[in-house]
Amino acid sequence: MAEAADFQGTNPSPARRWMRRTGALLAGAPLLAGLVQLPAASPAAAAPGEAPRAATDTGPVSVSVDTLTPSAPTEGDTVTVKGTVTNKGKQNVTDAHVGLRVGPLLNTRSGIDTVARDSTDVQSAVGPEVGDKYAEEFDKLTPGVSRPFSISVPVNKLNLGQDGVYQLTVALSGQTSAQQWEQTLGVQRTFLPWQPDEAATKSRTTFMWPLISTSHMTAETASDEQQTPLFHDDDLAEEISPGGRLDRMVALGKDLDVTWVIDPDLLASVESMTERYEVSGEGDETVVGSHQAVAKKWLTEVQKAVADKDVVALPFGDPDLASLAHNGTSVTGSLSHLKEATDVASETVESILHVKPSTDFSWPVNGAVDPSIVKVATSAGADKVIARSDTFEETAGLSYTPSAPRPIGGGTTAVVADAPLSTAFQGDMTKASSSTLAVQRFLAQSLTLDLQTGKRRSVVVAPQRTPSASQAQTMAEALDALQDGTWSEAQGLPAAARSEPDSAATTRVPPASSYPSSLRRNELPKATYEQIARTQDKLDRFKVVLSDQSRVVTPFGRALNRSMSASWRNRQSEAAIYRSGIESYLDGLIGQVRLIDKSETKLSGRSATIPVTVQNNLVQGVEHLVLRLSSTNPTRLEIGGNAYEEHPVTVSGGHSQSVKFTTSANANGRATVVAQLYTQDGQKYGEPVTFDVKVTEITATVMLVIGGGVLLLVLAGFRMYTQRKRAAARDAQDRDDDAGEDAGDPQNPEAAGERLPQESGADAKADGPEQPSDPAPDTAPENADPSGTGERVDR
Repeated sequence: MAEAADFQGTNPSPARRWMRRTGALLAGAPLLAGLVQLPAASPAAAAPGEAPRAATDTGPVSVSVDTLTPSAPTEGDTVTVKGTVTNKGKQNVTDAHVGLRVGPLLNTRSGIDTVARDSTDVQSAVGPEVGDKYAEEFDKLTPGVSRPFSISVPVNKLNLGQDGVYQLTVALSGQTSAQQWEQTLGVQRTFLPWQPDEAATKSRTTFMWPLISTSHMTAETASDEQQTPLFHDDDLAEEISPGGRLDRMVALGKDLDVTWVIDPDLLASVESMTERYEVSGEGDETVVGSHQAVAKKWLTEVQKAVADKDVVALPFGDPDLASLAHNGTSVTGSLSHLKEATDVASETVESILHVKPSTDFSWPVNGAVDPSIVKVATSAGADKVIARSDTFEETAGLSYTPSAPRPIGGGTTAVVADAPLSTAFQGDMTKASSSTLAVQRFLAQSLTLDLQTGKRRSVVVAPQRTPSASQAQTMAEALDALQDGTWSEAQGLPAAARSEPDSAATTRVPPASSYPSSLRRNELPKATYEQIARTQDKLDRFKVVLSDQSRVVTPFGRALNRSMSASWRNRQSEAAIYRSGIESYLDGLIGQVRLIDKSETKLSGRSATIPVTVQNNLVQGVEHLVLRLSSTNPTRLEIGGNAYEEHPVTVSGGHSQSVKFTTSANANGRATVVAQLYTQDGQKYGEPVTFDVKVTEITATVMLVIGGGVLLLVLAGFRMYTQRKRAAARDAQDRDDDAGEDAGDPQNPEAAGERLPQESGADAKADGPEQPSDPAPDTAPENADPSGTGERVDR
C-alpha cells in the first residue's frame, strides 16, 4: 500500500525509495504464497476510509495560484507566488508544506495545452522541489478550511536554462491519518515564460480590442422635432457606468497598444443617450432616461482612448455574416441591408469619435468561415475577412504557426487569428486563480510561437466579441506583460493584413461541411430575414407618401440593421420579439393615414357627388397619394363617367381631407363602391373602404301627380286673371258715367278743365302706362318640369 501511495504523485529520493521497497518485500515474504492465490490489487487502490481515486486525481487539497509576479521574469527578478490551499477531504492534513517545482521545458504549443488540461492532476509528474528554504509550512489543515501562502524565489534559484516555457507547479505535500507518510496531496500547474534577453526576431502581435454590445434601441421615436428615441431597456447605461463592462474596456484599453474594433451602433446608441431619451416601462408606459451625464463622459473617454490608434468599424449593428450567408441570401433584399450597414459605419464613427476608421474588415462569429461566408462578407466592399486558425486549419503540415494574412483569391485576404491566443480569456475570470492561469497560459503560447522559427510573423488575437469586465481585466494584464516582454512587438490590424503572407501557409477556404455544428445551431433562421424583408417592403411603400422621409427611414433602417446582429445568437425568442416590435410599430404608423369608414349612401336622382375623407394622424404631411373610388357594378352606377375615378391627395399632419366624386345612376337599386388609396406608382396603400350606394329614381306616377298639381295652379291663375279684367271693365264704365254728369254742372270749376280727376290705380293699370311703384302684374306659370339634376346627396 505504501508503494501504491508513493506512485500518487510523490517523488521520494532513490535511497528512501529503495528502503521502502526492501521493507515491503521482507515484511510480505511470508504472505507471498497466499497473495498469489488472490486477484492482483490495483496500484491506485484506495486506503481504508478513502474514496477510490480516478485516473485523473486532483487530490484532497485544492491549490489556488492567485498571483504570479512577474508574469515573465528576467535576470535578477524574484518570482513571487501567492495563493491559498484548501483541505477538501474528510481528514486532517498534517506536516504539510507548499513548495515550488520546476518541470521540464515545454517545446510545443500542444504540450502547453496538455499541461493546462491536467493542471491539478497529482498523478502526473511535477518535477523536483526548488528547496525547503522556499516553502511555507502548515502544521495542520482542517477539512473545509483555506489557508493563504506566499512564496518568493530568486529567479536564479529556479535553475532555468535555455529560453522557453517551463512548467511551474505549486504543490502541497503532507500526510493524513489514513496515509501517514509524506505525499503530494494537491497541485496547481502553470507556466513560466523565460526569455531574459531581447529576441533576435520578434513576433508582431495584433490585439483586437472590441467595443460591441447588444442591441438596445428600438425603431420608435417621439413626435417632437428632436425625435426622442425609445430604448427597450436601460442596460446600456449599466455597461457604460463606472465599473461597468464597457467602462472597463475603455479604461483598460486606453493604455494598451491595441486595435479598436467598434460596432457603430454602440456609439450611436450612447450618443442618443446624451440627450433626452425614453425607456420602455410596464405595458405601454415609458420612463424618461436619466444617464445623460454618464453617456457624455463615456464618449469623451472613448474619444481620448482611440486618438492616434487604429480603429476598425464593423458594419452598423455587427450583422451575423454566417447566418446571412447560410439562411438569408435566398431572401430578396437581405444583402442590401448589409451594404447599408457598411455604408453608414464610417460616417457614424467619424462623426462621433472624430477619427477615420477602416471599414474593409469583416468579422464572422468566432472567425469561422466557409466559401459562402466569405462571399457574403466581401459583398458589401470589405476585402479582408477575420478568420480563426481552429476553422482555417493548416493542410501543408507546417511545423510552425504561419503569419496571419492569407490571400484566398479574388483580391480577398483572410486574416487568420491564432485560436489558442484568442480563446485564452474565455470562461469565468472573476476568480483571481483563473485569471492568473489564463495570463500565464497566454504568455506561454505566445513565447512558444515566437521560438518556433526565426521568421518574422504577424500574429493576430481576436478575443470574444463582448468580454466581461473580469475578462477584460485579464486580457489587459496579459497584454501589458506581453508588451513589456522581450519576444513580441505591437502591430495594428491594418498593418498585419498588409504584411507579407507565408507562401507555405494554406489559402484554401474550409468547405461548408467543416463549419462547426455548434455555431450553426445558433444561427438566425430564414424566418428572420423573411420578416425583415416584409418590414422593408412596408417601409418602402410608406416612405414615398411622406413629406419628410428621413424621420421614418433612418430610425427604421437602423433598427432593421440591429435585427440582423450577431448579438441575437442564443437569444432567438428575444430576437423575434424585437423584430415583431419593429413591424408592429411600422404598421401602426401606416395606419395613421387612412380612409374614414362610410355607411350606406342614398342618391335621389340620376346623379350626385359622393365625398370620401382621408385622415392623417401623423405629425408630418402626406403627399403623392391617389384616392380611387371604384364601382363594382358600373352598368348601374358610374363614377366620373367610368367604372372609377381618381384624385390626387395631399393632407397636412393632423388633418383630414374630403375628396368629392361625381356619380351617375343608370338604374334604381343598390350598388357597391370601393374607396382605395394608392401611391403614385400604383401600389395599394392601407385598407380599402367599401360601402353601398342606394339609387331612388323619380317614377312616372310621381310625375303625373306633380303635373296635375301644376295644371291646377295654372287654371286657378287664369280664372283670377279673367275675374280681375271684368271687374276693371265695370269700374271704368262707372267712371265714364260719372264724368258725363260732372261736365253738365256749371257750378263745378274743376269740371272746366283746370284740374283733371285722379284715376284709381286699377284703372291706370288697365288703361295707362305702368309706374315704378305699381304692383307686379300676373306672370306666366314657371316651368313645371322636374327639378334639374346635380343635387348633392350625402349620408
